Amino acid sequence: MLNRFARAFFTRLFTPVAALLLRLGIGADVVTLVGTLGVAAGALALYPTGHLLAGTLVVTAFVFSDTVDGIMARRSGVSSSWGAYLDSTLDRVGDAAIFGGLVLWFTGGGDDRLSAGLALACLILGSVVSYAKARAEGLGMTANVGIAERADRLVAVLVTTGFVGLGLPVVVLTVVLGLLALASLVTVVQRMLTVRRQALAAS
Repeated sequence: MLNRFARAFFTRLFTPVAALLLRLGIGADVVTLVGTLGVAAGALALYPTGHLLAGTLVVTAFVFSDTVDGIMARRSGVSSSWGAYLDSTLDRVGDAAIFGGLVLWFTGGGDDRLSAGLALACLILGSVVSYAKARAEGLGMTANVGIAERADRLVAVLVTTGFVGLGLPVVVLTVVLGLLALASLVTVVQRMLTVRRQALAAS
């Protein structure tokens, strides 16, 4: 949902940044890699120690590299299958770091096994959501459906985690994680049913 409404806005916002990086001779793949390392470092170093606001600010800053590298690739005319593959693969690493960092906090300083389990469910189901689409495309089909795309999940968890870092009750984050896990599960089922219909029609 957010992909459709926010893509144009953020493209306009970050185009000057992408142009500057290209003039400096920095490639899109480098931005992709640095962005992922920043997300992983921020989430895994700060979330487990309870620095939820600081972790969210660091993660959010580096998450936008996912938009910048795409703009750079298009402006430089070097968009490639390799770049798309690298970007998608490292997206999974970044997402896992965010929810993994929350799992570590909930099982450590947070001491909340229910929330830890929900964060782990979000990590696993989020990966399955992405795999369901990628596998469908690998088989020549599409699975562009679902109520919980990556952008939706990231915005929800980062905004809520940041506000918990500012003093919002932890139970709010627990509820959001539960809703995200449920929405991810529904998205997986939606994509499986979509692919099943296409497979049956083809046969």
